[in-house]
Amino acid sequence: MLLEKLREYSDRLELAPPMYLKSPIKWLIDLDKSGKLMKIVPTTSGKEGRKDRGKVFDAPHVGRSSGIKAKLLADTGEYVLGLAREKDNQGRVDECHQAFIDQVRSCAMATNEPAVNTVLKFMEEMQSSSLRPPEDFNPGDTLTFRVDGVIPIQLKTIQAYWASVACDAGGGDAETAKELMECLICGELRPPLKRHQFKIKRIPGGQSSGMAMISANAPAFESYGLEASLIAPTCQDCGERFAKAANALIEGEGSHITVGPLVYVFWTKEEQDFTIASLLSRPEPEEVQALIHSVFSGKHSATRIETTPFYATAFSASGGRVVVRDWLETTVERVKENLARWFTLQSIIGEEGESEAWPFPIQGYLRKEDKKWVEGLAECIVPRIKQRRNIQDVNPSIPKVLLHMALIGGVLPQWLLFQAVNRNRAEQGITRSRAALIKLVLLSQKTDFAQEGTMVKLDSDNNTPAYLCGRLLAVLEAIQRAAIPGAKATITDRFFGAASSAPASVFGRLIRGSQYHLGKLRKDRRGTYEALEKRLEEVQAGLSAFPKTLALEEQGLFGLGYYHQRASDRAAACAYKQSKEQEQ
Repeated sequence: MLLEKLREYSDRLELAPPMYLKSPIKWLIDLDKSGKLMKIVPTTSGKEGRKDRGKVFDAPHVGRSSGIKAKLLADTGEYVLGLAREKDNQGRVDECHQAFIDQVRSCAMATNEPAVNTVLKFMEEMQSSSLRPPEDFNPGDTLTFRVDGVIPIQLKTIQAYWASVACDAGGGDAETAKELMECLICGELRPPLKRHQFKIKRIPGGQSSGMAMISANAPAFESYGLEASLIAPTCQDCGERFAKAANALIEGEGSHITVGPLVYVFWTKEEQDFTIASLLSRPEPEEVQALIHSVFSGKHSATRIETTPFYATAFSASGGRVVVRDWLETTVERVKENLARWFTLQSIIGEEGESEAWPFPIQGYLRKEDKKWVEGLAECIVPRIKQRRNIQDVNPSIPKVLLHMALIGGVLPQWLLFQAVNRNRAEQGITRSRAALIKLVLLSQKTDFAQEGTMVKLDSDNNTPAYLCGRLLAVLEAIQRAAIPGAKATITDRFFGAASSAPASVFGRLIRGSQYHLGKLRKDRRGTYEALEKRLEEVQAGLSAFPKTLALEEQGLFGLGYYHQRASDRAAACAYKQSKEQEQ
């Protein structure tokens, strides 16, 4: 199904001709009609310096790794000019250069194209030792030819020739080319590809040259005596098209997001204005609120797009192969509804008590407006190193389940809550992103759609012992901070883990210790003492006894209670400070 939908999507793209690929070419070898070298000119603009790889052309393509395979009329300086990057590699480069000449000769004999004949004459008479390329030329740069103003690789006759030669079924396997098999994509009887020439690129952790979607390179992967790509037979046209479609989606800014070792791509059956890449990677508050409002109010801009099919898939790398981590098929309408639910369930008050706090992305990013780092939900449960969490440490299953829920709905697994709670204990505290993740897991498991405002901020009516214990720890910490300003370590830094898992073991001692701090505040800061004493009594009033242990979900509620109370306290302190400033 995935390959079929990618093949279908390719019909909407402006693809290069068969067995051609859009590739940067940095140099043009200018020849006159007689085959005399005029000059070697750059196609670069010069604005990007060494990073500029040249103008993009539709150029002949051939799949190669370590073997010697020449591309027709456009290749690196090693193949075209026989110039080695390293002196001790000249023998292999000579073989590459001869393979390139042979390829040009075969094309000239088959097409009798004047421009190709001219190139062949130049190649046969050229002396690499006397050639003087430009000073900034690198043998790894790609070159092609221009003969009297004509670029041969752009000629229809050359494109047709290369398609017939390079598309040899089975990637050049003559025996396979004689066989016919049913293509699993188009369903027609055609010669199957033994090895796919076009690879999937730009997958994190994958080979820079690209990876195969279908491949069996060991007996354990083979089936019914079929090897290589024949285990899932596809014809050349379908194999080329689905690979080009996948690469186009991965390259498109609005059609993919990358999260650690995983890349997700999205597309719809028909062209739509609605895109989700920015919503998931860098959600703006106004954009999120508009989406939620449109879903809750039932007002969509157009009925037609509501039933438009929507597709998404997740890729990761494993050696030389692509791993399909997830495949989703739904409609644009359903995606909108699920995204609205996703952002509603993750909504939570800011750390300073601000109600207009930013929504969370899947993966963290640096906000341009204020240069602040917005931590993502996927990496909030991995260790922090030098004030930043490494997204590469994230298990691919984490972004997979998060994105699956965001697009398809459903529930988040308990193991995700377990990891969030464990990270709270390891760091002796809770961040806003982890509080939002815990809230997401807990509310996603409710059968009814959680109303907007649920668990967003402090809930004074929530008398769950675990939630009250979390609030109590925040109040006791506030008492300590008020009594000992500038304290380097607080009771939370020491006791959060124990308090969140076994409250009865620590809270008696913590409350007794707070009496000293309250006594000090009663003498020095009477107003602060009264406010904190009242808050402490209010929280304790709902607790008849401290639980001996807390189950996993209760530990999540503990973290939310602590976070909500701390944010509420900070908001109250800020409001009090502002009122005092206004009085002055």
